[in-house]
Amino acid sequence: MHEDSLLPPDDALRLTLHNEVHARPPARIRLPAVIVHIAVLNDGVSRADELAHLRLLPGQHDLAETALSGNFVRLRCGGFSMKWERHAEFTRYSILQPLPADAQASPQALDRLALRVAPDWLGLIPGRTIAAIKLVMVERSLAFTPSALAEAQAWFGEQAVVASTMGGHSLVVTDFHMRATGFEHIVVLAEPGTPETRAGRICQRLLELETYRLMALRGLPAAKALSATLAELEATLAAITARLQARGASEAELLDDLISTAARVEHATAQHQYRFGATLAYHAIVESRIEELHEGKVAGTQTLGEFMQRRLSPAIATVDATAQRLSSLSQRITRASALLRTRVDIATEAQNQQLLTQLGDGQRTQLRMQATVEGLSLAAITYYVVSLLLYGFKALKSEGWLPVAPEVAAGASIPLVLLAVWQTTRRIHRKFFNH
Repeated sequence: MHEDSLLPPDDALRLTLHNEVHARPPARIRLPAVIVHIAVLNDGVSRADELAHLRLLPGQHDLAETALSGNFVRLRCGGFSMKWERHAEFTRYSILQPLPADAQASPQALDRLALRVAPDWLGLIPGRTIAAIKLVMVERSLAFTPSALAEAQAWFGEQAVVASTMGGHSLVVTDFHMRATGFEHIVVLAEPGTPETRAGRICQRLLELETYRLMALRGLPAAKALSATLAELEATLAAITARLQARGASEAELLDDLISTAARVEHATAQHQYRFGATLAYHAIVESRIEELHEGKVAGTQTLGEFMQRRLSPAIATVDATAQRLSSLSQRITRASALLRTRVDIATEAQNQQLLTQLGDGQRTQLRMQATVEGLSLAAITYYVVSLLLYGFKALKSEGWLPVAPEVAAGASIPLVLLAVWQTTRRIHRKFFNH
């Protein structure tokens, strides 16, 4: 809670979210100046590693760990300043120092420029280099643009350059070529009296533009490498679908093939989805930075935006198309799985119907057999009962109590016994089925 605040308690993230807009303020650059910018991939590099390296700078041996608790810090190192920025995939180091008064425009001038940082400090930065830029900013009247362009061209020699005016107050020139030293060169001519804050914004936009361009292109090799695999998977899925339609293969074989194909697609998705998504996000930032430059054309050259879009757009389109193919392939596998599931369900229903039919036939046969057995049982029971009666009749005859022959009496009792057994059986049946 803020002192004297009339507001409810702050959300835990309020201060962090509020300060995010101020997280990476542009430097104040006094012209003429040179900026050495290096972006390295920080996969496997901890903040402790970066802190240890920053402590090697002049006057920074006691740099506190809390200084790197955020994602941005600017250090004053005597004759130069260092800006450290940590992003999700890369870390940027920007050295700002005055341009020596004796620096002359020539193709080798920036390569020979003496940096105020220790010579081996750059090479020991933890990580793998993704972008390295030397940017020179000098004051120069832009009243006659061809003359200003010719002066900037001197830093590149006969190399073809790309140039743009920015808001009418500056001219940026580059050739997008990597030197033997590993650096790209950018030259900015700014109108005399350019505010330090404007110079800082110009520098930040240009460095971000090139860094995010290279980060966006990281998805292109993966897209090209995946193209042959996707073609194979598409052909395999088409063959599975054709076999599913022809109904020649068993459901088990189709299911095995479909699962194998789906597993390969899911593996490719898990392996490349983040990179393809990051490529599109970085490209969106590049387009935003180009728009912020407010470019104007310079006769005889392409603007930075034109150069980047003509060369970057096909690469981004390739990545986007590959991501769409991968997503479409996954959806097609889902539909094929649904079709196969429907086929299996129909086959299962047919088998169940057949089993029910067989069960009904078996029950009818069992009932007929049961009726036959019951008929035989009635005859057998009647036979045994009549046999018992015969013995009784013989006993009665021997005592003189039976006026007819025992066999006659037994024969006469057969219908009565049979009727009694049948009625008893019926009563048992009714009692059993009622329960």
